[in-house]
Order: sequence, then structure tokens, then C-alpha cells
Amino acid sequence: MSDGDLVLLAWSDYVGITRVRGLVSRIYPKRMTTGIGWAVAGQVLTPFDDLGPNPWGSMMEVRQVPVPETHRKIDIWSDAPPLEMVLCDARTLDGKQWECGTRAFYENALKDFREETGLEFMAAFEHEFQLLGVDGPDAPPFSIEHVRKVPHFMSDLARALNQADVDVESIEPEFGVNQFEVTTGPATGMAAADNPIIVREVIREVARRLGYRATFTPKPTPEAVGNGAHVHFSFLDQEGNNATYDPDGPGGASEVAQHFIAGVVKYLPALCAYMASSPVSYLRLGPHHWACGYASFGIQNREAGIRICPSADPSNQSRSFNLEVRAPDATASPYIVLGSLIRAGLQGIRDALPMPAAVEGDPSDLTEAQRSDMGIVALPGSLEEALAVLDADEVARSWMPELMYQCFVGVKQTEITLAKGLTDQDLCERYRNVY
Repeated sequence: MSDGDLVLLAWSDYVGITRVRGLVSRIYPKRMTTGIGWAVAGQVLTPFDDLGPNPWGSMMEVRQVPVPETHRKIDIWSDAPPLEMVLCDARTLDGKQWECGTRAFYENALKDFREETGLEFMAAFEHEFQLLGVDGPDAPPFSIEHVRKVPHFMSDLARALNQADVDVESIEPEFGVNQFEVTTGPATGMAAADNPIIVREVIREVARRLGYRATFTPKPTPEAVGNGAHVHFSFLDQEGNNATYDPDGPGGASEVAQHFIAGVVKYLPALCAYMASSPVSYLRLGPHHWACGYASFGIQNREAGIRICPSADPSNQSRSFNLEVRAPDATASPYIVLGSLIRAGLQGIRDALPMPAAVEGDPSDLTEAQRSDMGIVALPGSLEEALAVLDADEVARSWMPELMYQCFVGVKQTEITLAKGLTDQDLCERYRNVY
């Protein structure tokens, strides 16, 4: 570490953007326990240069304190300085956890889940994104041509992600034009939400180094294939066994997993405000997009809101069996996505909710009567509708401390105001350039 290096102290805010302040490397060790000051009004920034309503104004600040295990230094280019970053906890001036921080929101949900179930939460995100600035004719989906159009990007990305120690599993071409996906192995506890932030920033950095831009926006253009941030998750018992799986359970789901699934399905309409939390999100979220348009459950069904993902190898079922929720996208902070997911599932466990019947195919192909019989309801069609559903759900809105909830909703309402009057094309362009 040279005196000229910068260490970026980073945190994820209400709109899923990684904000930073930089410290020169010689100062960084001295700030490991005290961090760096930050005016908390910045927490209510929209993705643009507008502030949402908040009670803090110019006065209150917290300390962004480094979390040492999240420190990463990506240094694979001889002609460019390294990307060195560390994620932070927001602490009040007396050293206590700031109740309005996104990392605290997840940490507290995780704590309650552990205490009430005795289980560990494990998760991994799928990262779908487009590369902007790629020359030449469009390549066929999922093809070698798709990959070999940008060979240096693929190679550098593999090296950078390995250096970032995020257990990268695959880097592959996707269905959309210049669309790719990165998957990583699951992580437990806080790392399950820290890792996706690190992964996205590494992808962006590699793209920048090669003259591209990576965008994780849910919809690059109205007609384009969307980018999701699907979450795969499972639970571990104290012996490290997969507590999500029971060969005698319906679909292979254990009793605790059945209740968790039921909680997610029940609260999924309200969860949309937490997981798909931008106006552009609702151009992706809907039937026939392999995203999900209904609060529904399925087995291997990519049109279901939450699905069981059994292993293709029966002998490996007990290890790799997991669940997937498909509503999230990268305009939502991973801390808020996983925190709200745990809260919904935990409520299902508390209430011992029965697992819904599994739907086959797209729920939109069922009649209204069939959906009604199965308890399947449509998800919100806009952020405005999602916020209304959330506000009317006393349980779901209680998952955030009241002040955090009011400020989070205020930012989202400001985004809605900024989007009014924009065409879908203009809306997509605005978010494509930011995410």
C-alpha cells in the first residue's frame, strides 16, 4: 500500500447505490475504529442529484466505520491504480448502531432469524447486466460469439472476481444483447449481503478499465430483456446441514422452509417496494418476463414469485437444494432485499403458515377463478402501487424503524415525482446511465 493509494469507505443506500468517501492509505489504519464522518441527509439521495424529505438537514452526522472483513483490493492492471474499498457500518457519535442504516436493517433481521429459529441464513445473488459500448453486430444469445466479442472483459473479470474472494462460479452470456450474468457461491450471515455489493462494483470497474460501462438497470430500453438480481437462499442448522431440505416434505421442503415460503408469498406484494424499488423496475416485473408478475410459489417454475430449486443430481440434493425469489433487481440495496426477505419468511414461521399449492406455468395463463382458488394475487404494477400496498400492510411496514421507513418511502416518492411525464424510453435511459 503506497501513500498515493486511496481506500474507498463505502456503504449502500436506500436506492442501492454504493456511496463512498476516500481516505489516503496512510490515514486508513488510524480510522479503523472511528471511521469517517458523513452527513446523514445523504441517505435520502435519489439515484440522481435530488434529496428526498428527511428530518436531518445539515446538522446530524454519523461515522461510517470500516468492517475489516469486507476490505478488498483489486489490482490486476499495470496501467491503472487499484480499486481498494471497504464496506462500512453507520454508527452514531456515541458508537451505537444507527437505526436508519441499510446494513443495520439486514443485521437486525438476521439476528432475529438466528434467535428464533436456531438456523443460519445463506444466500447468493445472480447478477445480470449489460455491457454498453460494445462494437460490432449483435451476437446470438448464450453463444461463444457473445463471449468472444469481449474476451479481455471476460478474462479480466474472472481474475478480478477471484482476487475479490467472492467465490465466483460462472461468468456467462445471457439472452439479451450484450447481456451477461455472474453467479457466485452462497455466503452466510452478513457476507450474503456484503458480497453482492462488492461483486457489482468489481464488474463496473473491469468494464470501465476496458472502455465499456456495465449497467444493472432492470430495463436498459423498453423492448430489451430485463436485468434481475434473483436471490437463491437456504438455511443451515448448527451442524452445517441444509435445514431447508427434507426428502419427505412437499417438493423436498422442510417444515421451516414451507412456513418461510408461505410468508414470502403472503407478503410479496408489499415486498416489491423493498426489492424492486424504482419506477423502472415495473417495466421488468410482470408476466412472461421470467421475472414474476404474481405472488405465487412453484417448483422449478421461473414465472413463480418464489420457487424451489432442487438439485439436478439426486445424490447432491441435501446439499444444494435451495429456494429462489425472483422479484429483486439492482435498484434495491442488497441489505434491504435480504432483510425484508428474512422478515417476511420469519413472519410465516411465527404464524406457521401452510405452504401454498405449487403453480405450474405462468400464473397469468390461469383464469381469475383458478388464481383465486390458489390464493394467487397480482403484484403491483408500479412503484406508486407498491408503496401503497406496503403502507397498507402494518406488518411489512413495521420491519423498518419508523424514521427509517418514512425516509425510505420519501426517497421513493421523490423518484416517482421525478419520473412523471417521462416516456418509457426516457425513463430507461435515466436509470441505465446510473445503474
